[in-house]
Amino acid sequence: MTRNLKSFEEASEFHGHKCPGLAYGYRAAEYALKELFQDRAQDEELVAIVENDACGIDAIQFLTGCTIGKGNLIFNDYGKQVYTFIKRNGNDAVRIVQKDKTSMGDFDKVTGELSDKVFSNTATDEEKNEFFRRREIVMNKILQMPVEDLYTLKHIKPQIPEKARLFKSHKCARCGENVSESRARIENGEIVCIPCFNEYSRGW
Repeated sequence: MTRNLKSFEEASEFHGHKCPGLAYGYRAAEYALKELFQDRAQDEELVAIVENDACGIDAIQFLTGCTIGKGNLIFNDYGKQVYTFIKRNGNDAVRIVQKDKTSMGDFDKVTGELSDKVFSNTATDEEKNEFFRRREIVMNKILQMPVEDLYTLKHIKPQIPEKARLFKSHKCARCGENVSESRARIENGEIVCIPCFNEYSRGW
């Protein structure tokens, strides 16, 4: 059983604010940890593969201990609210998929229109207040709903990624900054970093 699950309040302090997106990520992380009988990862014993870069990913990092820096958070830029969590001991993995938001009655046309106005700085004070009131309702609903109403979860065969590796660094021949060997490029016989590299392409 998962112990010492960090609170949503703590996750929001890490993220910087409260929002429905953070709440969704919090519930996904909570679901995974409990289903896998896993505590927060101290090292790389748990791996998270995320398929978007939205607010919820901060909650996943905070709750699970899967982070970019440790190498046990892998980002696939697919634009999908889908998360895979893998135990490195090879025993189990889960794939969690967010359900259609039609069950969230407050995600309606009016809320969407208000959101467009708020984030384009064209909303009145009254419209801003109404938008944030609605958003608070939705966020609290996400946090209180049975997690099975928010996500589908399947146990899958673990495909365990390679652990994070350390690479030598080399000085870029153009800018003079060090670049990891794994990301270096060769151009005209010289080692260069990606920003300095003039990629050759003929359209394919």
